[in-house]
Amino acid sequence: MQCTPENSGLRRFMVIACADSRVCPSTILGFQPGEAFTVRNIANLVPPFLHGASETSAALEFAVNTLEVANILVVGHSCCGGIQALMSMKNDPGSRSFIKDWVSIGKSARLSTKAAAGNLSFEMQCRHCEKESINGSLLNLLTYPWIEKRVSEATLSLHGGYYDFVNCTFEKWTLVYRERLEGGSKYAIKNRSLWS
Repeated sequence: MQCTPENSGLRRFMVIACADSRVCPSTILGFQPGEAFTVRNIANLVPPFLHGASETSAALEFAVNTLEVANILVVGHSCCGGIQALMSMKNDPGSRSFIKDWVSIGKSARLSTKAAAGNLSFEMQCRHCEKESINGSLLNLLTYPWIEKRVSEATLSLHGGYYDFVNCTFEKWTLVYRERLEGGSKYAIKNRSLWS
């Protein structure tokens, strides 16, 4: 039997997860080999389409256009070092760091966290940003034309997930995207659930 994308069984899910060794998406979600096409990076971030080529955007193109996955799940987690780096980042234009350049993809999550939770401890701000960055990545997925097209045609669903390995819980939600949602927005969250 030839191994081709069409017969490899990778059709249901793409998972974008953190590179942290404590967060193995197949173990957390109970996936068997062949059930999920997975990409892992620092802080489970999805760069916007205009960011250009990256391993994550190449994996997205392959998963959506070749494998025709029906679901993309972005999984964040508690105690994320990448989010801690984002939240403690200094505005020093002279310093050069691959980590700083990468995690700055989540700067909108950092800004909204500072606005909503700036009076809380650094640990609680990071926890807030861990979830906020997942939603930012879901919105960044919609900047890819082939993803936005399939989501608007209802052939692709976008989901967020948050794994708290301290409390052994998993929270999951789905992004709804369509014209004229209540309140004039194009985005909403539905089916939020917590598993323990």
